[in-house]
Amino acid sequence: MSSVGIQDEIRLYLRARVALIVLVTVEELRALDVLDEVRRHRDPASDLVTWDLAEGLESATGRQLPKAVSPPDALAKIQELALKEPARRDLYVLKDFHAFWERDPAVRRRLRNLAHKLVYTGASLIVTTPVRGIPEELGDDAVVVEMPLPEADALRRELDHLIDSTKGVKSTLTPAGRSRLAQAALGLTAAQARRAFAKAIVRDDVLDDRDIAAVVAEKKAVIRENEALEFYTAEETPDDLGGLDVLKEWLRLRERAFSDAAREFRLPAPKGIALIGIPGTGKSLTAKMIGGLWRLPLLRLDVGALFGSLVGESEERVRRALRLAETVSPCVLWIDEVEKALAAGGHDGGTSQRVFGAVLTWMQEKTAPVFVVATANDVSALPPETLRRGRFDEVFFLDLPTEEERREIMTVHLRKRGRAPEAFDVHRLARESDGFVGAELEQVVVDAMYEAFAEDRDITTDDVVRAAARTVPLSRSRRETIEDLRAWLREGRAQSASFGGAAQAARHQVPVLEV
Repeated sequence: MSSVGIQDEIRLYLRARVALIVLVTVEELRALDVLDEVRRHRDPASDLVTWDLAEGLESATGRQLPKAVSPPDALAKIQELALKEPARRDLYVLKDFHAFWERDPAVRRRLRNLAHKLVYTGASLIVTTPVRGIPEELGDDAVVVEMPLPEADALRRELDHLIDSTKGVKSTLTPAGRSRLAQAALGLTAAQARRAFAKAIVRDDVLDDRDIAAVVAEKKAVIRENEALEFYTAEETPDDLGGLDVLKEWLRLRERAFSDAAREFRLPAPKGIALIGIPGTGKSLTAKMIGGLWRLPLLRLDVGALFGSLVGESEERVRRALRLAETVSPCVLWIDEVEKALAAGGHDGGTSQRVFGAVLTWMQEKTAPVFVVATANDVSALPPETLRRGRFDEVFFLDLPTEEERREIMTVHLRKRGRAPEAFDVHRLARESDGFVGAELEQVVVDAMYEAFAEDRDITTDDVVRAAARTVPLSRSRRETIEDLRAWLREGRAQSASFGGAAQAARHQVPVLEV
């Protein structure tokens, strides 16, 4: 929802004679600008009256107002003003009032009484607060409206104003460059975006394309404060991921899915994919690769960080995180080890189920172009409805890599560490690492490098073979888990990430060896 959209929603509630509106936002100044615009559009002769503990009552039109030092005083004076001239269509804004209603039942009662009386006047009461929760007593009288973060157009206006009003600043940005810089700030509040733009300006008194990376860095720091979200700079490509040809082709076909051309073609944006498999098979690397392949921001949702100690805190963290993802969109949202959301079982008062349910509902109903990549190691821990169509476009199973895939993975990790794969017998390495997953193949290369480094020489094929011989792969220690997952694949519940059909995947499966 844009600033215009939030204005329309508030106007609708005012026309419906809702006397108490709770506006949830951390952007107090921007909220007051929105409310003043609503007030002037609704009735130019009306006033916007604000109250806070430090300044008391203040008028946007310069009216003389009585003193109101405490919250009860403020409510009493507002009642006197509204009932004295009931035809006036003033808006009364109470700042930070959540701090008072939480600890004082008398304030809650006075606020409720005032809301009842304002219904018979033209005035309305608005509480600005950074938290969504409201007292149960006010639930029947108040409506809660969440103010969205600014969209790209609003951020572009902030940037243009800053450039025009800052003396001595030089800008080499074209109009398209300014739009890209504003786009880079999506996910920030207006104040945070202004600070990021100003920091870019004062760094060298020049604004150019290099400052896009600086603004993105600022956004990373802000998103990190969200606790549940982490911003990744996705630089991986399909060449960094060995094997998984079917999954790669599926992704390549949708590489332009979020472009303007796709929208003009009336092509719906893909919803997401689920990646199921034992640890180390490349699920996390795939999520990073999608961000790099599609050139979209990659956000990782830390399911464990969603849970808070206070009642309702977990649900609020979920809403904030998902709202931020929608603001940054189009983007890739990576939900790692999604089964962790249910790890607490029934021992947390149902919080885990509510959090998990909120995420699933959002995935089903979201309209913003957020591509969800959910990974899971233990599919048995997930409710059956989790992986159904509508939430995901496809469910992929990542099995043990075949010999050909192990050659590719070995080649990737040797090249990644500055070694020419042609200098190694990668066919032998693939044979000697039967049953290894990608993460284990990487560690084998690293272990071999440590051995060679200790002897002041370069790594050889024999070093890697010896390192593999010392490793007990997960395919042996967790063979039962692999068999259960493969049975799940044979039942047609997922698509193989490496082969076109379940029968073909079964023919090429790497045998699981006894310990």
